[in-house]
Amino acid sequence: MARIALVDDDRNILTSVAMTLEAEGFDVDTYNDGQSALDAFNRRLPDMAVLDIKMPRMDGMELLQRLRQKTAMPVIFLTSKDDEIDEVLGLRMGADDYVKKPFSQRLLVERIRAILRRQEVIQTGELPVVEESKVMVRGSLTMDPLRHAVTWKGRDVTLTVTEFLLLQALAQRPGYVKSRDQLMDVAYDDQVYVDDRTIDSHIKRLRKKMRMVDNDFSAIETLYGIGYRYNEE
Repeated sequence: MARIALVDDDRNILTSVAMTLEAEGFDVDTYNDGQSALDAFNRRLPDMAVLDIKMPRMDGMELLQRLRQKTAMPVIFLTSKDDEIDEVLGLRMGADDYVKKPFSQRLLVERIRAILRRQEVIQTGELPVVEESKVMVRGSLTMDPLRHAVTWKGRDVTLTVTEFLLLQALAQRPGYVKSRDQLMDVAYDDQVYVDDRTIDSHIKRLRKKMRMVDNDFSAIETLYGIGYRYNEE
């Protein structure tokens, strides 16, 4: 069963969420600040991390930044009710999802399961359509779902699970528009609600990563009020 790391300075949240996840069959490690979690992750990475944003010693933003330097491990942020800026910034930095406090523990469990299922699909190649498990080449882009590998003009690009699935969905049919609703269906299970801003933030982060290897990257086009389109280069 997957190992989940919970990082939050609220011991009540750590205790109650850990009990819920363990009851669902997960292995759980808990940490009450970002630095303690990072020290542990340097020894052994969990399968997923659930991070609070505001913590002592090292906050969730800094911890995520450190993690993204070496791993695409899935990360869910726990954000306060009014922290919309933190939500958007967290997604742009590479978080896979966020859940607002106070939150339903059942919702958190469902989002954890959804992301782990998506990660397993990518790692095993057990995709519903056979063609989606094959290496895909679209102009300068190469995507290998079995290895979770992406290259642009021969240079490696490290993407999170969500970013990989969104890019794959767009690049499968160059020139065709994908609405935000269609992209939500690709990246999230039906029972997990996300709004348009979540998809937009993932796309912005995806573009930023592609431009880190190619300043002129412009293959993902925004059609305002409609969605996104991949133009083969």
